[in-house]
Amino acid sequence: MRVLIVGGGGREHALAWKFKRDDPAVEIIAAPGNPGIAELGECVAISPTDLDSLARLAADRAVDLTVVGPEAPLAAGIVDRFRADGLAIFGPTRAAAEIETSKAFAKRLMLEDGIPTARAEVHTTVASASACAHRLGAPVVIKASGLAAGKGVIVCRTLADADAAIADILEGNRFGDAGAEVLVEEFMEGEELSVFALTDGRSFLLLPGLQDHKRLHDNDIGPNTGGMGAYLPVTLPYTDRSDSRSTDPSASFYREVGQRIIAPTLHGLTKRGRPFTGLLYAGLMLTKGGPKVVEFNCRFGDPETQALMPALRLEPTLLEMMARIAAGSLDEGGGRAHAELAGACVTTVLAAANYPDKPRTGDPIALPPIPDDGVVVFHAGTAHDSQGHLVSAGGRVLAVSAVAPSIELAHQRSLEYARRIRFEGCQLRTDIAWREIARSRKSESENVRI
Repeated sequence: MRVLIVGGGGREHALAWKFKRDDPAVEIIAAPGNPGIAELGECVAISPTDLDSLARLAADRAVDLTVVGPEAPLAAGIVDRFRADGLAIFGPTRAAAEIETSKAFAKRLMLEDGIPTARAEVHTTVASASACAHRLGAPVVIKASGLAAGKGVIVCRTLADADAAIADILEGNRFGDAGAEVLVEEFMEGEELSVFALTDGRSFLLLPGLQDHKRLHDNDIGPNTGGMGAYLPVTLPYTDRSDSRSTDPSASFYREVGQRIIAPTLHGLTKRGRPFTGLLYAGLMLTKGGPKVVEFNCRFGDPETQALMPALRLEPTLLEMMARIAAGSLDEGGGRAHAELAGACVTTVLAAANYPDKPRTGDPIALPPIPDDGVVVFHAGTAHDSQGHLVSAGGRVLAVSAVAPSIELAHQRSLEYARRIRFEGCQLRTDIAWREIARSRKSESENVRI
């Protein structure tokens, strides 16, 4: 099978790695790709948003399936373009992708269709948005409605902070066109969980949930980023106790997420003439009242994909399910799809100097030999200089994932190797998966006392 992967970050490297791990015979082409993906296939220097060139590449090279990584080409309508040319592609149409590209649209859908989420209002003026924030009270969340590279959400602890954030977005043009509308949203207490659903718009398969770490520094302090690490599995602090059909709390939880969130969202998109196919990402808040949606994305998360792919076991394979979805039916071919984990996985992101503001690029990278103990290194922002040396080329440079029998061992192995990588100004967190490690230690302590 010949696969075209659109994108060139860590998420795309993780997908390429998974495809090759499941089937070494798969032929991979990536546009534009990166040095890590180049070790698995061919990289072609085409921008992810150059739809004409991508369509020509897929046709000329007789690509069997195109898999889209980032949100920008989906927002630009790459799926619509490929389908019009009769090219198989995995992802949602431009209209369906608005579940991510317009937070205002997504929030209206959830509120109108009774999908659990925070109360919110959409505003285009500073005065009305600030008035709404004062009605809701602090803390309050201010969101740019459009795509803002994962940095368009501001949690305001005081009303003064909310007023400043609203003015910065609407009048200060902080996020450009993405901030033409703002959502003023009530603050939700709880832990966050990322849940992915592979779907043909009707049927869907939920993949194991993950947690990522947005803050730059240990102890969840510092500025928000696109994500400094991720891990799984996650012990679920909330389960639906009213569900007596299963003694497995996680099965009960995922059944509830499927029934109360994923299924009605897919139905809501379909009845609005926007059937969704591809990967629907639900960012959830695990509140005392149950899981509620923080946001939806229309593609795999980053860095969650780098943690999920090494630990994920799927039957049939991920690529086979993507091909089924692109052909129109997840259930085509018979047999029930099944997902499980091979172990715990922790992913530590190494970021460039000055990230997330104005990342420095061009710093030489020294990668020591990778140990043969479940460690995988995914390239995100790397390139080769004129002498062929590996250098930094983006904000998040590399991701070190480690699979192990326990979350503590996975954390240890990921961090140990990440600390051995060298480039000037490297930033990394040393506490990825701290919540799960604390829960694990508490559980072990309670068992010893018993």
